[in-house]
Amino acid sequence: MNQGQSVFAQMIAFLSHNEFHRCVQRYEGDRSIRRFSCWDQFLAMAFAQLTYRESLRDIEVCLLAHDKKLYHSGFRGPVKRSTLADANEKRDWRIYADFAQALIRIARPLYADTDLGLDLDATIYALDATTIDLCLSLFP
Repeated sequence: MNQGQSVFAQMIAFLSHNEFHRCVQRYEGDRSIRRFSCWDQFLAMAFAQLTYRESLRDIEVCLLAHDKKLYHSGFRGPVKRSTLADANEKRDWRIYADFAQALIRIARPLYADTDLGLDLDATIYALDATTIDLCLSLFP
């Protein structure tokens, strides 16, 4: 029987919960929220990203399969598809953008002196190459 933490819980342990809470307070993200907090939403979406989930139903089913381990991964309860959809639609995206910037500020000095094997004298731009599936009947 596994006595340790899941890999997901170990990864989340590196994140600053206090910094996330400051970002939520800045945009009043948890105002009038009863059960599904911004932290719960972040955990669900981080889990979905790390496990290559393709839909809200896929996220719900996969998290339900790990029902007994959710609490130990930081979730306060089961994640329902409709609740996650409502949260994704109504919550301010700037909470997560600010948190990402905070994580970048933390990580930047850690790797400032690391040689990445690149000799570049100019600015580097990262482009998102994510593919989006489109229906040919709607988008000929």
